[in-house]
Amino acid sequence: MQSLAPWMGILSWLWAAAVAAHPTPPAIWAESAMVKVRPETPPRFQPELELTAARNEFASFQVVLHGGSAGLRSVSASPPGFEGRRARIHGEDVLLYREALLDITTPTPPGTAGRWPDGLVPDVDEVVGEKRLAFPFDVPAGESRALWVDVHVPAHAPPGRYSGGVRLKGAGFVASVTVHLQVVDAVLPSTSSLRSAFLLWPPHVCRAFTGDPLCPVETQVRLLKRFHRMALEHRITLASGFPRQVDQPTWDLPDYDTFASRWGPFLAGRAPNRLSGARMTAMQYLGPGNGASLAEFQSQAEARGWLSRAFDYVGDEPPYGTSWAEATARAGLTRTVAPRLRTLLTTTVTELENHGLLEDIDLDTVLVNFIDGTLPPYVGNQRPKYDDFLSRPGRELWLYQSCASHGCVPGEPPLPENTPGQGWPSYMVDRSAAKARGMQWLDFVEGARGELYYQTVGLLSTAWTTQFRFNGNGDGTLFYPGLPSIIGGTTEVPLPSLRMKLIRLGMQDYEWLKLVSDAGDPGYARAVARQLIPHAWAVPDDGAAFDRARLLLIRRYQQLRPECAGP
Repeated sequence: MQSLAPWMGILSWLWAAAVAAHPTPPAIWAESAMVKVRPETPPRFQPELELTAARNEFASFQVVLHGGSAGLRSVSASPPGFEGRRARIHGEDVLLYREALLDITTPTPPGTAGRWPDGLVPDVDEVVGEKRLAFPFDVPAGESRALWVDVHVPAHAPPGRYSGGVRLKGAGFVASVTVHLQVVDAVLPSTSSLRSAFLLWPPHVCRAFTGDPLCPVETQVRLLKRFHRMALEHRITLASGFPRQVDQPTWDLPDYDTFASRWGPFLAGRAPNRLSGARMTAMQYLGPGNGASLAEFQSQAEARGWLSRAFDYVGDEPPYGTSWAEATARAGLTRTVAPRLRTLLTTTVTELENHGLLEDIDLDTVLVNFIDGTLPPYVGNQRPKYDDFLSRPGRELWLYQSCASHGCVPGEPPLPENTPGQGWPSYMVDRSAAKARGMQWLDFVEGARGELYYQTVGLLSTAWTTQFRFNGNGDGTLFYPGLPSIIGGTTEVPLPSLRMKLIRLGMQDYEWLKLVSDAGDPGYARAVARQLIPHAWAVPDDGAAFDRARLLLIRRYQQLRPECAGP
């Protein structure tokens, strides 16, 4: 049989010659926030984009560049200003980032290896306002790269239609994309209606920014203030983000006046922030586990207006992270010496009842896999089981997600729920944008008043190169370290991940669900949410479905409040 090798060589040469004779031009287009742009994303034609937002809401979109056959060199961009009939949105209300790629070698089951967008390098950072190294950059031939644009609609912006364009230039080209923004006559609150306790371990911050996990308290204070600002601008609260004594799990607390001078502005809504007046919605007690310290904290927190948001985390996932005996003892102590300080435990109401803790736990914080599950004993909708507990004064249901949504142990078979088009909500890098936006919709439909996330800086020190932890990429890491050696400038700052932007979109979706409910149609809000996510394990991958559902809520709110229908 004659070898095909010579013919294959000729065909390859002919193909290369054809490509050279007909090169693919570069492409630049506007894209929604709900697409994760990977290098292999193909070019498309979409020179314009339509957005809708309330006042005091963030609207986000992307600008995507495909290199074509030759690539693009020395690309830079200018942030748009949005012009309306009576006002302009510009300056610090419009931020531009270059999306960095994380090279994933071990995917989150059942994900795909390769390069995924996640880190965001700002043109001008939102914390200290320094020019950074987002630009210029190159786009390799045959690959795509993306920019992320945040637009904060000022609370005083007149309703109406605004238009703006992102201008791009590089070696041999100038281009632009146009975005139209419809501002509706509604105002989102600066402080999130859904409470959150996203936790932060300061030694991880120290390691990332100083190389030593045991950095001085003064350094912790300086860095953590920047983290709190970043979190509040993304509508989440770093409930444990306070300095620790060096090499100790308890907080550094010289006295409560010093604590209040450092952290009171974040708790009271006086800290600088584009969301003017944004306050922390949760605060974890981090002092010694003795009666005197707990009682003093209750007294101080009550006097300073913090107590309604404070909690004592009495145990974690007993019997695994904490024994039932330890959780019972701590809850009993807190209830005795600080009865107005609320207690939080990560478990189910069934386990609370089995261990005699129904009277001692205020915030029952339940794994999302156990509120509407697929495995015994939590198959199906478990929410009615919580009604009696929630009828008691001061009781709340909170939800959280964990590695249980993808499998915590390498080598385990992928969860059957996580198939294309559906799956558990997930804050992993190598999941669809929709998965990161879905949790807050579930918080709403299940009647949860808050959301817990166990860690936000777990692998902060290696975030630019690897975040693989507990069998997931990004598990427990939502920030990036903005070191001058990496992003330019002179001041170190925390940087948001693309996932934090998507979480903020979910938090804003929660506000729209609540607005429609409070305006008189909670049934409609629940129906829209359930149509989008019929089960906790069935979050779709279709990002556009989230945008469509949100627009349904906006239109219904305008019907319920005709004075807010706008021009």
